[in-house]
Amino acid sequence: MTSPDDLEARLLALGESLDVPAPPPAEVARAVRARLESLPAPDRDLAPAPDRAPAPDGPSSRRPDDLPRTPVRRAWRRPGPGPGVRLRRRMVLSAVAVLVALFLGGTPVGRAAVAEILRFAGVELRIGDPGPQPSGMPVPLPGERRVTLEQARGQVAFPISVPTELGDPHEVRVSDGGRVVSLLWPGVRLDEYDGTLEVVFRKELGPPWPEEVYLGPSQAQWIPARHGLTYLPRGGGTAPLRPRSAGPTLIWQSAQAGLRLEGVDDLQRALRIARSIR
Repeated sequence: MTSPDDLEARLLALGESLDVPAPPPAEVARAVRARLESLPAPDRDLAPAPDRAPAPDGPSSRRPDDLPRTPVRRAWRRPGPGPGVRLRRRMVLSAVAVLVALFLGGTPVGRAAVAEILRFAGVELRIGDPGPQPSGMPVPLPGERRVTLEQARGQVAFPISVPTELGDPHEVRVSDGGRVVSLLWPGVRLDEYDGTLEVVFRKELGPPWPEEVYLGPSQAQWIPARHGLTYLPRGGGTAPLRPRSAGPTLIWQSAQAGLRLEGVDDLQRALRIARSIR
């Protein structure tokens, strides 16, 4: 008597030898039945199911649903990767994800890669994770020196404006060969600079995020919280200065100059000062 394993092997070999279109037509069933009936009698004699007694007329009267079930094989389908291959792929992808996360979150290059960068009025705003606030004493700008307001106007290539809301500055400084003019009052600083072609300052910003505001028809950026500020020397030939901590700042453009007003905590007062520029 043929064992169920032998029968399964014969049926699988039979299925692979037939050219069966999908879905299979009714003729296929008749072809399979004819092929089975052509086998020697011992191969066709199957033992009755253990929970069912044989019919009175013998094994030949068994119904088709009494045949052992065999798995369906389709030659036109490529088998997928085995469990081991799928597990290795998941492990590799997980390792890559961890390395990318560590790179993006744990290094300065990574933080810069995920930050949004906005360039406005000669200032580069890097919006994202700013890291710890800079500490230490502020470093003077390159070539910084004290001058009078009239001397400053003769040493720069852009017009110097003074806000009437604050009155005459207590101190005036010119830096980096006339690239920057700084007007100072107690607790307040107004930097005016040639910011038409190059980035002059870089700001590292986290929440609360900068806010877009307007000075009449002109756009401005309001930075409400303390942040890191770095000066980028002219032409990029020397390394940037050590970052310093800067207070709330309003940034805008006026004619050929960029302006940054630092040290005024209230936005409405900062706007009034900016509108009083003459």
